Amino acid sequence: MASAWQMALSALQRNLDNGDKRTDPWLLVYSPVPVALIFLVYLCVVWVGPRLMKHREPVDLKAVLIVYNFAMVVLSAYMFHEFLVTSWLSNYSLLCQPVDYSTSPLAMRMARACWWFFFSKVIELTDTFFFILRKKNSQLTFLHVYHHGTMIFNWWAGVKYVAGGQSFFIGVVNTFVHIIMYSYYGLAAIGPHMQKYLWWKRYLTSLQLVQFMLFLLHTGYNLFAECNFPYSMNAFVFGYCVTLIILFSNFYYQSYLSKKKQK
Repeated sequence: MASAWQMALSALQRNLDNGDKRTDPWLLVYSPVPVALIFLVYLCVVWVGPRLMKHREPVDLKAVLIVYNFAMVVLSAYMFHEFLVTSWLSNYSLLCQPVDYSTSPLAMRMARACWWFFFSKVIELTDTFFFILRKKNSQLTFLHVYHHGTMIFNWWAGVKYVAGGQSFFIGVVNTFVHIIMYSYYGLAAIGPHMQKYLWWKRYLTSLQLVQFMLFLLHTGYNLFAECNFPYSMNAFVFGYCVTLIILFSNFYYQSYLSKKKQK
């Protein structure tokens, strides 16, 4: 038993040491332990939070939400710019792009963009805390918790092993979607009088579904193309996108199509 445990630890250590040496020193990157602890705290808050708030009044977070959401718009716009410009200057291929593990200025710029994208997923866990404090428990769906909780692991692995290459495609598309999404949330936080300008809420879900379909097609192509990018990473992203398409499609149906039929 002890020998098997030592072998497992040795295999884990080799796996950690085989990461991207450029990103290993960066915050939260070298080991999955800090991210795992963040995830466990997140799950505890999701479970305990609504119970603690059950007999309390919702917290008024209007000013906080306005600042937070528009700050996320700025961060998303920055990351979108970095992914787009760096990939353009580096002559990235849209269909198949290996990771440049060098320390050239452009390669490091892309790696930093990937790290910021990963860290933004940690920041976005705050969305859930705001729901809990405002007693918006109907928003704490399996889709919400699953999507937020798993993204930090997905992009930890991205920064740890493939900080660049065709990962940029996910970064470009997702940050563009988040510019629109957090703009909506920021405007909605201003007050009820903004609702008449926010008729396009349902199209946010459609846009999210379109991005997942793009990711599915992109990674699906690379599963069969001869591309010097880890096959395991493409296979994982492909499977993950399938789960998100199923969950978001169900959400869209329940939120819009099903209610329309009932009316």
